[in-house]
Amino acid sequence: MPMKKLFRNRFQAGSLLARRLGAYARRPDVIVLALPRGGVPLGFAVARALEVPLDIISVRKLGLPGHPEYAIGAVAAEGPCLLKTGEIAMFGVPAEAIEALVEHERLEIARREALYRAGRPVAQLQDKVVILVDDGIATGSTMQLAVRLARRAHAAKIIVAVPVAANDTCAELAPEVDALICLRTPQPLYSVGQWYDDFGQTSDEEVTRLLRMARREATRNPDGQTS
Repeated sequence: MPMKKLFRNRFQAGSLLARRLGAYARRPDVIVLALPRGGVPLGFAVARALEVPLDIISVRKLGLPGHPEYAIGAVAAEGPCLLKTGEIAMFGVPAEAIEALVEHERLEIARREALYRAGRPVAQLQDKVVILVDDGIATGSTMQLAVRLARRAHAAKIIVAVPVAANDTCAELAPEVDALICLRTPQPLYSVGQWYDDFGQTSDEEVTRLLRMARREATRNPDGQTS
């Protein structure tokens, strides 16, 4: 018998998550940061329900050469990468291949940042309560790096909120954050998409549209001034 999907789409999953985050509604020190692209529709729903600002945090998975869906690490626009050294050694991935992957993904991050922000600065996270959201977590590499970036930016509190994640991944991530909210923690998690009726790819156009709408709708922007 086929598994019953838990979430209709990313927006509905975000609405369900927002119910668990009600304590942070309408607080001027709270910001939702979504991992693009799939995390943005979900983040939009969370930020809208809580009436807080929405922004993005740009991190990218480093995929195993030949099997790009299998994560061997994660990378941000700058700074140290997060590398899964055990997997890299097990598959014998050479250093030059890692360097090429990092360069490729950083170019994609730069492209997205330029498109999505359109000249607007990165949100300041110092002393903020940061709610990091994505449509799900499989290996956890990108979310783990996002957590470390928020910590490095001196966030006061970091909360990870996702609809679904592997149970062992949650266990690994929990000690690095102040709170972790996950609606379902299956073990094993074969794929995030299996939990959604609609898990179509989120386009650049949808990301830019939702971010633009969020800026208009938020009661406060990241520096505490009325939008």
